[in-house]
Amino acid sequence: MTIQEQYELLEKTIRGYNPSADFDQIRAAFDYADKCHEGQKRKSGEPYIIHPLAVAQIVAEELKLDSESIEAALLHDVIEDTAATHEDVAKLFSPTIADLVEGVSKLTRIQYATKEDEQMENLRKMLIAMSKDIRVILIKISDRLHNMRTMEYQSPPKQKQKSLETMEIYAPIAHRLGMQRIKWELEDLSLKYLDPVGYEEIVSKLDAKKPEYEAFMRRTQIQIDDRLNELGIQHIAYGRMKHPYSIYRKMFNQNKSLDEIFDLFAFRVIVENVGDCYNVLGVIHDIYKPILGRFKDYIGTPKPNGYQSLHTTVMGTDGYPFEVQIRTREMHEIAEYGVAAHWKYKQNGQGAGTEGRYEWVRRLLENQEGADAEDYIHSLKVDMFSDEVFVFTPNGDVQNLPAGACPIDFAYAIHSAVGNHMVGAKVNGRIVTFDHVLKNGDIVEIMTSKAAKGPSRDWMKMAKSSEARSKIRQWFKKEKKEENIINGRSAFEAELKHCGLSMKDVTDPEMLPTLLKKVSYPSLEDMYAAIGYGGFTAQKAVSRMQGELQRIAKQRQIEQQALEAAAEQSAKHDETVPPAPKRVKSEQGIIVEGLDNCLVKFSKCCTPVPGDSIVGFITRGYGVSVHRVDCPNAAKRNDPDQAGRWIKVSWGSDTNESYPTILEVICKDRANLLLDISAALSTTNTYVLGINTRSTEDGYVICRIEIRIRDEAQLRTLMNKLNQISGVLGVTRPAG
Repeated sequence: MTIQEQYELLEKTIRGYNPSADFDQIRAAFDYADKCHEGQKRKSGEPYIIHPLAVAQIVAEELKLDSESIEAALLHDVIEDTAATHEDVAKLFSPTIADLVEGVSKLTRIQYATKEDEQMENLRKMLIAMSKDIRVILIKISDRLHNMRTMEYQSPPKQKQKSLETMEIYAPIAHRLGMQRIKWELEDLSLKYLDPVGYEEIVSKLDAKKPEYEAFMRRTQIQIDDRLNELGIQHIAYGRMKHPYSIYRKMFNQNKSLDEIFDLFAFRVIVENVGDCYNVLGVIHDIYKPILGRFKDYIGTPKPNGYQSLHTTVMGTDGYPFEVQIRTREMHEIAEYGVAAHWKYKQNGQGAGTEGRYEWVRRLLENQEGADAEDYIHSLKVDMFSDEVFVFTPNGDVQNLPAGACPIDFAYAIHSAVGNHMVGAKVNGRIVTFDHVLKNGDIVEIMTSKAAKGPSRDWMKMAKSSEARSKIRQWFKKEKKEENIINGRSAFEAELKHCGLSMKDVTDPEMLPTLLKKVSYPSLEDMYAAIGYGGFTAQKAVSRMQGELQRIAKQRQIEQQALEAAAEQSAKHDETVPPAPKRVKSEQGIIVEGLDNCLVKFSKCCTPVPGDSIVGFITRGYGVSVHRVDCPNAAKRNDPDQAGRWIKVSWGSDTNESYPTILEVICKDRANLLLDISAALSTTNTYVLGINTRSTEDGYVICRIEIRIRDEAQLRTLMNKLNQISGVLGVTRPAG
C-alpha cells in the first residue's frame, strides 16, 4: 500500500465515526509531517512518514479520538526528530496540538534506569501525572503499539529493552486506563521477544489444536444463541481463545502445562441492559454446570479502572471448562477501549465544519455536571495522581512526594542525615531556594556539608511531607534539649496566664502527679522539651490540665468552707447544747456537719462501715477523708498543726448498700481451714472482694479478707462466725 493509499484509509476510518472532523487540518498535519521527515528512513528501510501515519490509524481505528488527537499523532515526532519547534506547530496548527506533541516527546525522552517494582509503579504514575492531557498518554501508547508491531527490524538487545519497558510500563498503563485490547496486544508482542521459545511453544500448540478448539467454540456459541433466542433476549455472543501472554503467565505462575490450564476459552455475551446481564447469568448456569468459587460480579463492584462485567466459569458439555463474561454494550466499549470509550461523538448538525460535542462519562476521571463537554475535554487534566509529584534523583531513581513538596521533603525522603546536613539544592542543574515547589520530572540534587548547623525551625513550615517534619522534630528533640526546655516553659507559662491559671497550682507536689498523668509525660521538664521541639503544644498541655486545675480550685473553696465550719464547731465545743448542723444532706451516707456537696472518700487505712464511730479529715484537693475514731491516723487530731483540719462527720440515714472493709484472721494452720472460712462467709451472705493468706514459720496462718459489708451488725455476725471456727485465735479489723 502506497503512502497516499494509507492516508486515504486514515481519512475513510475517521469519516466512519466522525464525519464532521476537520479534514483540511488533518491533511495539513500529514503534509507538514511528511515534509519535516523527508529523507528520514525507518530501520525497515521504509520512509519515516509510514510510522506517524500508522500511529494516527491506531488512534482513529482503535480509539476513535478527535481531530486534534489525529493531528497530534501525525506530528508526534516532528519536535523530537526534526528541526520543527513547539512554536512552529502552535503557529501552524494550535497551541493545544503543540502541547500534545511536546507531551508525547517528553515521555519519549524519559530513561528507565531501574527495574524494581516500586520504581516501576512510580514511573507509571509519573508518566500519567506528566501528561496534563490524557490524550498524550493515548497517543504515546498508540506510538508504542506500532513500534512493537515493527520490532523485528531492531537489534536483539533493543528488542529486549523495548519489550521489557512495554511489559513493565506501557501495558500496565493501558490496563489502568481500561484499554484491554491494546494491553493484550502489547503483552503478546513483548513476550515474543522476551521469551521467544515460550511464546512459540504456546502459539504452535494452539495452532495444532485450532480445528478442535474452533469446533468446540462453534458448538458452544450455537447452544448459547439458541437458548437466549428462545427466551427473546437480544444479544451478541462470541468466543475467543485466551491470548498467549495470559496463558503463559498462568503456566508460569501455577507451574502447569498448556493442557492443565483451567480456562483457555472465554465467551462474551453482550446484552441491552443490566437486568439482562443477570438473566443471562441464570441461563448459562442452567445450560452448564457452574464451577464453585469462580463467579465474580464486577457490575455490583466495578474494578478501579471502571471495568464492569459478570464473570462465571462453567464446565462445557465436551468436558472443557470455559469462562463467560456478560456485559452491556456500554460496559463492553469501556472494557475494550477504556478511557477512549468515554468520548462519545455527537454530530453537531448537518454540514457543520466544527468538532461535535464530546461527552466524558465519569468513571476514571471526574467531570462536572453541566460543564461544556468540548471545552472540558480540551483542557482535561489527569488528576489520578494530583496529590503526588514524581521527581528524579541524579542517578535516575524516582522519588514520590506530596504535591507542593520542596527540596527539604526530597532531602529527608533520601535519608535523615542528608536533610540534617543540607546547605543547598539544585533543580535541573540550577540552584533554587529551599521553598522551591518541585514539579513532575524535575531532577533534584541536594548539596550537603559536614559543617551544616542542622535544620532551621522555618523548615517545619516549608516541608509538606509528614516524614520530613517528623525527622526535623527528632533532630530538635535530640540536639537542642536545653533550649527546648527554656522555650517550652516560656510558652507553657504564657498559655497558663492567658487562661487565668496559676503556675503555683501546677507545681504543687500533691497536684503534680495527677496533672502529669493528664499530659502523659513523666516530668514537667519532659513536657517543656516536647513543647520546645514541636512534638506537643502549650495549648494542648494547658487544655488537658485545665479541667483538673478548675476542679481542685472549686474543691479548695469547699474545703475552706469546711475548715471554717470546723473552727465554728471548735469554738462552740464547751456549750452544753450542741448546735444543729447547717446541712443534713449526706454524700455516700456521710453527713459533713456545716457543709454540703463536699467530696467524701473512705480511708483505706481503717475502712469504716456504718455503725463505726467516725471523724473527718479535710485533705488538700480531695475533699474529706473519713476515718474510724480508733484509727491510729485519727489520733493525730490532737496535733496542734492539724487540729483545724479535723471535722465532725456522722452516718446519715441514706447509707450505701455496702462498704468495703478488711478483716484479719489469725489461726492455727490445718487442713480444710480455708473451706471453713469460705462457709462462714457464705452463711452470712458476705460479698468477698479477695482473700490473701500467708503462713508463718511456727505453723500459723494470717488470712486477710477484703469484703463488702452493709453495716456494723452484719460485720459483728461475721466476726462471731469466724471466731467459732476451730483453730481461729482472733479476728481483727486492721487500722493505720
